[in-house]
Amino acid sequence: MEEFDVMVVGAGIAGVGGAYHLSSQRPDSSFVVLESQDNFGGTWWSHNYPGIRSDSDLHTYGYRFKPWTGPPIATADEILKYMGEVIDENDLGDHIRYNHKITSAKWSSEKNKWFIEATKTDTEETHYFAVNFLWMCQGYYRHSEGFTPDWPGMNEYQGQIVHTETWPKELDYADKKVIVIGSGASSATLIPAIADSCEHVTLVQRSPIYYGTGRNSDELAETLRELEVDDEWIHEIVRRKMLRDTSIFMRRTFEEPEIVKEELLTGVRDILGPDYDIDTHFTPDYRPWRQRVALVPDGDFFKSIKAGQVSVLTDEIETFTESGVLLKSGTVLEADIVVAATGFNMNVLGDINFSIDEAPLVLSDTVTYRGMMFTGVPNLLWVFGYFRGSWTLRSELLSDFVCRLLTHMKSKEAKRVDVKLRPEDEDMELLPWQDPENFNPGYLTRAMPFLPKSGVKPEWHHSQDFWEDLDEIPNIDLDGLEFVYSQD
Repeated sequence: MEEFDVMVVGAGIAGVGGAYHLSSQRPDSSFVVLESQDNFGGTWWSHNYPGIRSDSDLHTYGYRFKPWTGPPIATADEILKYMGEVIDENDLGDHIRYNHKITSAKWSSEKNKWFIEATKTDTEETHYFAVNFLWMCQGYYRHSEGFTPDWPGMNEYQGQIVHTETWPKELDYADKKVIVIGSGASSATLIPAIADSCEHVTLVQRSPIYYGTGRNSDELAETLRELEVDDEWIHEIVRRKMLRDTSIFMRRTFEEPEIVKEELLTGVRDILGPDYDIDTHFTPDYRPWRQRVALVPDGDFFKSIKAGQVSVLTDEIETFTESGVLLKSGTVLEADIVVAATGFNMNVLGDINFSIDEAPLVLSDTVTYRGMMFTGVPNLLWVFGYFRGSWTLRSELLSDFVCRLLTHMKSKEAKRVDVKLRPEDEDMELLPWQDPENFNPGYLTRAMPFLPKSGVKPEWHHSQDFWEDLDEIPNIDLDGLEFVYSQD
C-alpha cells in the first residue's frame, strides 16, 4: 500500500491544474494523480469524433498561470498540446498514474485516512493507496458511454449506430447518408467536420437550442500581439475582458432576455438568409442560457446548411426501420449511419463506491457546502465547474482553497475536517442541488436524484456566479462554525 498526503482523481483540465497548484503552493505535500484513461486530457483525450473543439474560450478555459496564444476556440489537439506543456514544464509527469480506475474509496475514522482500491486497466492488477485528503477532479460525466435514448426498432436497423462520445476511429462516412440526432455543441461541431465528405447529413432534433456565432479570433488579442506585448500580459488582459463580457451577457439574459434572444437569432439569420425557417429550427422556447449556448466559430455549422450539405428537421423519432428512421410527422429518412449526439450520463463522484466507516455513502442524503464539500464526508473536495462559464475558472479557485485548507489543517495539527450545518442552519429549507428554473439540461435533470441537497443560504449552495465565488471563496473563514477539525 502506498501512502500520500493528497490524491487527485483525474488528469483532465482540473486535475492537471490541481497538481500544478499543489506542487507550487504546497511543495512539501506528497501527492499522486490517478487517471483511468491511458493519457492526460479527460474529454480531449477520450473524445475523438471529427472536429472536436472547445465550447469555451481558451483565455478563460486555459490556466491563469500559462498564457494561451492560439485562437479563442481550440481543437482537442491544441488543448492537449497546451496541457502537455504544463505537465512537462512543471515536472508533473512523475505524479500521474495512468490506467488506474478507482473501484472503491473507504474512509476510516480510526485512521483518519481514505483507503483507495484501484484496478490497473491494462494489467488487471489491483493497487492500494492510503491518503489523507481526496481531491475529486474526475469531471462530471461518464467517459465510458454516452446517453442514448431507447428508441423503438433500434435492433431492426441494418446500418451503423454510433455515439459521439464513443466514436469509432476507423468509421468510414465518406459518400454515406448520415443522420445526426440531437441538438447541441457535439452535433454543431461534428456536422461541419464531416459534411464535405458525406453524401448528405440530416440533423434530427427534438427541439432547438441557442447558438453563438462569430469569428474565431479576438480583436484585442490580435492588436496586442501586433504591438508585441508579452504573452503573459495579453493572456491576463484578454482573460479579464472575456470574463467581463461573459458576465455582462449572462446578466442580460436575465434582465433583457428577448433582446438577447433576437441578437442570437440574428447571427443565425445573417448566414442562413431571410427565407430559412428560423422560427421552427433555431428558436428555442426558453430564455437564453437556461441551457448552454453552443458556440459556432466562424458560423461553420450554418454555412454547411446554407451550402445544401446539411438538412435540419425538428421532429421526434417514432421508430427505427431497417434502412433509417421514421419520424412522428410521418417523414421517412434513410441512412447508412446514425449518430447519437444525445448528450452524456452524469457521474456522481466518479461512479466510485464510497463508504464512511463501512457505511455506503449516499450523496443525496448530504448537504453541499458551496458545491465543493459535503456534510458528513471528511477530507474530501469535489470540483464542479460553471454551467455558463469555463470549467477552469472554478477549478482554480478551488485549487487555492484546497491548498489553503491543507495549510490551515497543518497549523492546527488536524488530521480531519468535516463540514456541518451550524445551529442557525438547522431549520434551513433544503432544496435540489440546482434550481431547474435556472438551468435544466437533460443530463442534470436525470442526475438530480443522486446529487446532494442545497440550502437557501449562500454557504450551502453551489453558486454559478464566478464573480460571487471570486469574492467569497478566497475569504472563507476556515475557523467558521461550519468547519469541524479533529486532531485524533
